Amino acid sequence: MKKPLVIFGVGEQAELAHFYFARDSPFEVVAFTADPDYVTQDVFCGLPVRPFDQVTAMYPSTSHAFFVAVGYSGLNQNRRRIFLEARNLGYQLVSYVSPRATVLTDSTIGENCLILEDNTLQPFVQIGHNVTLWSGNHIGHHSVIRDHCFIASHVVISGGVDVGECCFIGVNATVRDHVRIGENCVIGAGALLLADADPGGVYMARASERSRVPSHRLKKI
Repeated sequence: MKKPLVIFGVGEQAELAHFYFARDSPFEVVAFTADPDYVTQDVFCGLPVRPFDQVTAMYPSTSHAFFVAVGYSGLNQNRRRIFLEARNLGYQLVSYVSPRATVLTDSTIGENCLILEDNTLQPFVQIGHNVTLWSGNHIGHHSVIRDHCFIASHVVISGGVDVGECCFIGVNATVRDHVRIGENCVIGAGALLLADADPGGVYMARASERSRVPSHRLKKI
């Protein structure tokens, strides 16, 4: 029998979490919750939506699991806050690890993690609590992803990298081996990080510029 699960969130992230947990997990999603100011509908994905300050009365922590489906807004601080509040309420915060991910590490994956399809976690990788690994990432051997991080798609993190808490790493970013990334860093889409990053740093790749030659003048394409 599947354990009932409450998901925090009423946006795209929550809809995706519902999709994955409903498809291949030992949990049954029974309700959604959100901060009271964000509860603008009674039903989401065909299930009831209840304010977070009322959720324990309706879905007790003694019998229900919990998942925080919130993105990286506020540099992951909003997801961190809700994670800690749900933990303080006594909920079991569960993780989803896609069966289509390649997980070669024997280390424990933390609570409230979302690890989607086509991720590769090499041996001796450590994943902290409340970490999101969107689809298609490579996490190299002996790397550590600490709590409350969000890693977007097709990121390459080489071996021995240490990613501090509450970091965001964007699509197609690359981090060379044995680099240490301080907490609260933003590594933008397509960035190449070759040296350690101090806490609170922002590293952005240069965006492509429009050519002065319009497309209809290209002879070969």
